[in-house]
Amino acid sequence: MSERKRILTGIRPTGALHLGHYAGALENWIRLQREYECYFLIADYQVSDYSDDISRVRESVWEVALDWLAVGLDPEGSHFVIESLVPEHAELTQWLGWFLPLGMLQRNPTLKAEMGEFGKKSVPVAFFNYPVMQVANILMPRAHLVPVGEDQLPHIELTREVARRFNRDFKEVFPEPEGLVGRVPRLVGIDGQAKMSKSLNNAIYLKDDADTVSQKVRAMFGGPPRAADEPGNPDENPILMYLEAFDPDVDEVANIREQYATKGIGNKVLKDRLNSVLDEMLEPIRDRRASYGSNMRRVRDALAAGSEAGRTIAIETMEMVHDALDLNYLEKY
Repeated sequence: MSERKRILTGIRPTGALHLGHYAGALENWIRLQREYECYFLIADYQVSDYSDDISRVRESVWEVALDWLAVGLDPEGSHFVIESLVPEHAELTQWLGWFLPLGMLQRNPTLKAEMGEFGKKSVPVAFFNYPVMQVANILMPRAHLVPVGEDQLPHIELTREVARRFNRDFKEVFPEPEGLVGRVPRLVGIDGQAKMSKSLNNAIYLKDDADTVSQKVRAMFGGPPRAADEPGNPDENPILMYLEAFDPDVDEVANIREQYATKGIGNKVLKDRLNSVLDEMLEPIRDRRASYGSNMRRVRDALAAGSEAGRTIAIETMEMVHDALDLNYLEKY
């Protein structure tokens, strides 16, 4: 039997996960873990958001792990890896940094956008290194496929170029990974902003209780003002977008969309349906999260075992890198 291909994907631990993470990533990961050897990375080296309170990173690592387990990611069949527990990630980042021209990083639109989020705060030196570390993260397990959000595709192209250059200039070590965008590339925020985000305070979290979800749904932006019986543009209404993302009754959602566009349908009707859909979807996730939360030793064991597996393959990869770069100095004599 041929060896399963590998996946590397991950999340920066900036707090509890929300519907945008679920639709854009987690839903896809749950399916892929049955077909691939999966390394799910908690990228704690790359959290610039909490530089003024580093203790929050620890809390966020546990939040991410709990949400992963709650949605159904299986630590028995995949690996939950904490980035900082695999020091080889930092070493590979250092070596790759010497082979990456600055211009390659400066062309990355995601880096430019995230740099703007610092506003008047000073930008830490490590921020400029994190695209290189993302490349190292992907290459470390020699991943073949990388499930990502739409906005992360430039990182995949950068990684492919780095792998190609390394293999050409030294030795064939790394596959050129393919990016895989989820079913919902980007979920707008409940306020209609372009992206659901903790920093924009426009998210519905996977751990939100039923009352909180209901309040957030009732407050959702429903597109440009119109009467309930007035036709509207479905592509301008986030409530409809959420129904298309989460309602399992695809045919009924298609009918609702057509009615909205031709005859009109009130936002209250849409919100009532969405609230019911989300409650049914999130209830088992909340229950599993509570179960794991009552026994954090299970969460700790999943992180420890996954990080150990991540370290094992990282050591193997770095032996190949050392050989390719002729770094095994002490073996010469």
